[in-house]
Amino acid sequence: MSAALALAVLLAATAPGTAGGDDAWLGWDAKFARSQGLAMRATGRVGGYWDGRSVHTEHAYNYKLRATWLTPEVIRATARLDQLAEGLSDKATRELVAEAEKAGDTVLLVEIDPREGSGVVPLDWVAMLGPRTDDKNQAMGVNGTIVPGLRDVRALAGVAQRDYDYERFWVVFPLHDDEGHALLPADSAEAQLSVRIRDKQGHVTWPVPESIRRAAAKPGGGEVP
Repeated sequence: MSAALALAVLLAATAPGTAGGDDAWLGWDAKFARSQGLAMRATGRVGGYWDGRSVHTEHAYNYKLRATWLTPEVIRATARLDQLAEGLSDKATRELVAEAEKAGDTVLLVEIDPREGSGVVPLDWVAMLGPRTDDKNQAMGVNGTIVPGLRDVRALAGVAQRDYDYERFWVVFPLHDDEGHALLPADSAEAQLSVRIRDKQGHVTWPVPESIRRAAAKPGGGEVP
């Protein structure tokens, strides 16, 4: 294969399909789809590394944190892997994507593993998404809404193998506030997920993907144009 042809193939493969638009993602091979699905997976920790046992043994020392931003690319990668594994038609695979994109403006799969203690994630934990800040004690953005029913939406499962040490939560965030202002301003280079559990806090960050940037720039809705 010539260098020019190889470049053309790569460009076609790396251009993610969008709602009502390009279907190039239906041609992704399994290796590429998996790489796209893992590209928005980040790891961190809630609480300090050296947090030790307190008198309250019902509380965890700290919490391992994983989060996958279920961007349009990740959703399509997940659907494409299902298609390859199960021989789904293109129509059925597009329907998996459409179902996932009805969940909300943007969805994050948040995985939490308590370190010893009770081994239970408290029900009142909070997730916030917004622009990255250099102040580790500050969180910007909006609170997300945990939607347990999204665990049944196949294209929101992510591509990574399930790790049963972690509890999984699907958290929906708006890309605009009630006045139509973007959650991630146009000059935001990185987005930050902040997770607070009791008195412990942790963060993970990602570069803002172009698909989310386009959606955030569109007033009044999170659909990708």
